[in-house]
Amino acid sequence: MNRHLSGLCGCWVAALSVLVASRAVAQQIPVQAGVSVTPQTVRIGDPFRVVVGIRAPAGSTIDFPNPPDSTTPVQALDPLSVTTKADSTAVVQYATYRVAAWDVDSQRVKLGDVIVTLRGVSRHVALTAPVVFVKSVLPADSALRVPKPPRPLFVSGAWPWWIWLLLAAVAALVIGLLWWWWRRRRLRPALALVVDPYVHAQQEFDRIDALGLLQAGERGRYVALMVEVLREYLSLQIAPASLALTSGELTGVLRHHPTVPFDQLARLLADADLVKFARKPVSADRAADFGREARAIVQHEHEASVAAQAAALAAANANAAKAAA
Repeated sequence: MNRHLSGLCGCWVAALSVLVASRAVAQQIPVQAGVSVTPQTVRIGDPFRVVVGIRAPAGSTIDFPNPPDSTTPVQALDPLSVTTKADSTAVVQYATYRVAAWDVDSQRVKLGDVIVTLRGVSRHVALTAPVVFVKSVLPADSALRVPKPPRPLFVSGAWPWWIWLLLAAVAALVIGLLWWWWRRRRLRPALALVVDPYVHAQQEFDRIDALGLLQAGERGRYVALMVEVLREYLSLQIAPASLALTSGELTGVLRHHPTVPFDQLARLLADADLVKFARKPVSADRAADFGREARAIVQHEHEASVAAQAAALAAANANAAKAAA
């Protein structure tokens, strides 16, 4: 038992001795290291470069640490770039880290150790973490501005209660006046506008002539409009002569009417239907004749109606005088 323990302890002592000896040999590898930052003052997100230079004995291999990861305030923008300087007496290499800082004030760029290996022996070279100053992108006077406290949406007690009561009373009065005016306007009987059919017909004839349809070549439209005024006049003067009747039905209704020149009216309506519905060509002179005939029929009917009314009134007066005698 003691023999086994003595052998195990001997092995541990030998391994420890080898480890100490290898570290001592590694420390004997001459290495020169340097770190620089360009530029030394940046803004948030602006790229800058960290360059690590290593000079080691000839035959050495140099392993640079990985770029900073995304968990630190300083993060890498590009992969690591390594360049070698020509030198016959040593190995000189430069590692360039293109990084950016995402926090303000002084920020340290933390890098791992550089590993230099020579004839199977490795040496870890700790790098001094370079410092870069990150300035704020805010305006220079932003720190001097003290924001005002938020104002409430509704300020209680700004106006006395009686102001609100007065406004409500005025609004109620205005609404009441509007309602009264609307009711009064609705209940007021509409005044009947009495228009003399003969005067209206003459105005419409003059309006159509003023359009200049004959001069513009719209002869068919001129005929249709003038005949329409004639039919409207007859419908106002004679109750059965509705505008809903066809030309044939209208002549049938007015065949025995005493104030209407029937033959002239029937011929005018028949010729006008050929122009309106059969697209019969009509000259300017013939279209003007249509207008004159329409005016003549209206004039004839108006004069006959006035004479008939005068005769009826005279007969009524005579009968009244006889009755009075």
